[in-house]
Amino acid sequence: MNIAGNKEAPVFGIAAEFSCARDLYHAAGKIRDAGFQRWDVFSPFPIHGMDEAMGTKRSVLGKIVFLGGLTGFLTAVTMEFGPTSFLYPLIVAGKPTNLFTVPAFFPIMFELTILISAFTAVFGMLIMNGLPRLNHALFNWDRFKKVTEDKFFVAIESGDPKFSERSARDFLESLGGTNITTIHGD
Repeated sequence: MNIAGNKEAPVFGIAAEFSCARDLYHAAGKIRDAGFQRWDVFSPFPIHGMDEAMGTKRSVLGKIVFLGGLTGFLTAVTMEFGPTSFLYPLIVAGKPTNLFTVPAFFPIMFELTILISAFTAVFGMLIMNGLPRLNHALFNWDRFKKVTEDKFFVAIESGDPKFSERSARDFLESLGGTNITTIHGD
């Protein structure tokens, strides 16, 4: 039985190594079909179709960025039309103070929409990914250092409702996983 990390620390999960991307892809589909919810795969390169094999849903980040952009746009409209059309309307050289002033205000509306969208995208991505994170429990496993070179891994987290250390170990073994290790940490 392999154990990675401090044995007194709580169990993070069970991890297994697979020989190639094809084996990892098929294992991901079987893990998804088994009903596990908190697990992830690790590969040195993107594997086409892995999102479908894992059953991951589309990210909500796009909707959050849209709301950020809409907030930026509406802020610009309020900041420009509020003072010039309602609070302090000045008619200079016969120029309008109503909706016809949009061409003059368009650059500010565009820029503020893009600015707030960009900040929303960056900070939303960081929050959704749990970053910044200085250490991860998988870093305690020596074999995991090869994930950036030529190794393929899957980890089932102990926070999964179906997690049982013995059954997860047996399940990963039945999928063809090798070097199955209990990961301790965090």
